[in-house]
Amino acid sequence: MSKNKSFMFGMGLLAGVVSGIVAGVLFAPKPGEESRRELKDAACELYEKHSPAIKEAKKQALESVDLMKYKLERQLRKFNNMVKSRKLLKAKELESLSDDEYEY
Repeated sequence: MSKNKSFMFGMGLLAGVVSGIVAGVLFAPKPGEESRRELKDAACELYEKHSPAIKEAKKQALESVDLMKYKLERQLRKFNNMVKSRKLLKAKELESLSDDEYEY
């Protein structure tokens, strides 16, 4: 569980840094073209500096998504099997009731 918490902290930290850079560049009193160039340069620098960490975070995020997808599919199969078994049980009960009605 602590691996997941540290991953989430890292993702939050990365999101905060990126948001801060974007907000700083966009609200700076400079022409639009200069701001866009600075934003692009900052994004490229950030990516180059943190590329291994970004790749690892992406890998962990995809693994987490795959794990959750697997768990949800498994739960859905269990639920569907439960519904089918209850329907089958109800059909058997109704069948036995109707058989009892026709016995003389």
